Amino acid sequence: MTRSLTLLGATGSIGASTLDLVRRNRDQWQVEALTAQCSAAELAALAIEFDAKLAVVGDESCLPELRAALGNSGIEAVGGRAALVEAAARPVDMTVAAIVGCAGLAPVMAAVERGGTIALANKEALVSAGEVLMQAVAMHGATLLPTDSEHNAIFQCLSGNRMSDVAKITLTASGGPLRTWSQAQMDAATPAEAVAHPNWSMGAKISVDSATMMNKGLEYIEAYHLFPVGLEKLGIVVHPQSVIHSMVEFRDRSTLAQLGPSDMRVPIASCLAWPQRMETPLAPLDLAAIGELTFFPPDEVRFPATRLAREAIKAGGSAPAILNAANEVAVAAFLSGQIRFTRIAALVEEVLARSNDAPRPASLDEVLAV
Repeated sequence: MTRSLTLLGATGSIGASTLDLVRRNRDQWQVEALTAQCSAAELAALAIEFDAKLAVVGDESCLPELRAALGNSGIEAVGGRAALVEAAARPVDMTVAAIVGCAGLAPVMAAVERGGTIALANKEALVSAGEVLMQAVAMHGATLLPTDSEHNAIFQCLSGNRMSDVAKITLTASGGPLRTWSQAQMDAATPAEAVAHPNWSMGAKISVDSATMMNKGLEYIEAYHLFPVGLEKLGIVVHPQSVIHSMVEFRDRSTLAQLGPSDMRVPIASCLAWPQRMETPLAPLDLAAIGELTFFPPDEVRFPATRLAREAIKAGGSAPAILNAANEVAVAAFLSGQIRFTRIAALVEEVLARSNDAPRPASLDEVLAV
């Protein structure tokens, strides 16, 4: 049976991995809509290849280029933020939400309010608007499938189990490319060094987040909303090999862990095929070749981001949204050469300290105002 698909963020790394799987299973999918912030030529080529009905650019100034590139294909082309939201609201069997940053919040909410099935790869939706989003999921009967490798691993481990039986959920972290660097070395880290992740192929922003371990901090906040077991039952362990993607311990002291290659096509395939399974082109996991799996506690002195995320959850209100917004600005400043690597977490902490009394956002508009 053919299923319909909208992909929000088609030209990013998650979009590319998603389309690789769709390309290998063309008989199973009808692409309804593809979106990008701009990248008009690339978006047009993808829309034509996958015979999409709609192509959307978030930056309306890129619309003329998109329309020219689509030529006489017959594919509808629109632009602007409202167009992104309208595309997300289209009735389809699956929406993959892979727009990076706060720009993805409104489209995700539109897909949720439609009551659809959403493969969520936009961290900011849960980090900045977790309470608002999860309330909307419950209200509209939407299905949220986590696409992050860690949350997808937890989702798989919890399948068939009761939340009341969970003793602890542990997210694994690679530690990033600077895991063994001294403080002095990190002070001098360049953007090229920070994005050179040892295990995963990702975009620049998320790669820097991995280097600061803010990525794990954001995932900690996501897990808090996705799996309501309480802060005391959520933990993080550094696992440099990135073979175990997360684990769940139950009250009988048995622990289930999900293992797999360090390739985003694995969790994406889990979401696309849910509740079934689908083939991927990846080689089988060879534990004998890997040889050893190691684990370490997170170093919150050199990498304070996980502590900041925990403090943001405890503070409540707008603190998680403020943490996320401050981090986005700080990472952009680092990537453009304006600040040192170690200033990223320091700036986030300074902003959080000045925002102790920020009210709890009650709507998506209030989250975006932060």
